[in-house]
Amino acid sequence: MMFDLQSCPIEGLKLIRRKVRFDERGCFERVYCSDELAAFTNGKTIRQINRTITRRAGAIRGMHFQYPPHAEVKIVTCLRGRVWDVAVDLRIGSKTFLNNFATELFEGDETSYVIPEGFAHGFQTLTDDCELLYFHTADYKQESEGAVNAFDPKLAIPWPRSVTDISDRDRDHPMIQTGFLGLNLA
Repeated sequence: MMFDLQSCPIEGLKLIRRKVRFDERGCFERVYCSDELAAFTNGKTIRQINRTITRRAGAIRGMHFQYPPHAEVKIVTCLRGRVWDVAVDLRIGSKTFLNNFATELFEGDETSYVIPEGFAHGFQTLTDDCELLYFHTADYKQESEGAVNAFDPKLAIPWPRSVTDISDRDRDHPMIQTGFLGLNLA
């Protein structure tokens, strides 16, 4: 087994600690293995791998998700820099509905964040020049795209830094409306 798994306070969220092997040449680490991680992707295969580079510390990207039937599991890894990575539970009927959990991901930590279907995801950069790698179990479908506002008081996300950059698109994501019951993944 090349991974150690750690549960988070919100059911379904996991942290994966990769086991790195070092020798005089450098190191080897397995970033993904479908057999070992199948339980966390609901038996789905990785359909898409994306990369982001964010230039300035304090920038926010998010909070994004896809509606069913294109809901996705994301596995997020920081390749360079340091980020505050946040997931918000949007699952209908969940006992942690609208709660968030954040973890710091950084270069050299060998940790990935598993974000299941039914969660919004975003991050804030804590250093300049951050690079993230995302594994997705669904192809991006514009018609299934969803988002919530990173500054929605109902979410109370504890962003650790003053915001330096956020796209107009992310700034204009909607606040959660009264009566929103969550995402139905059934």
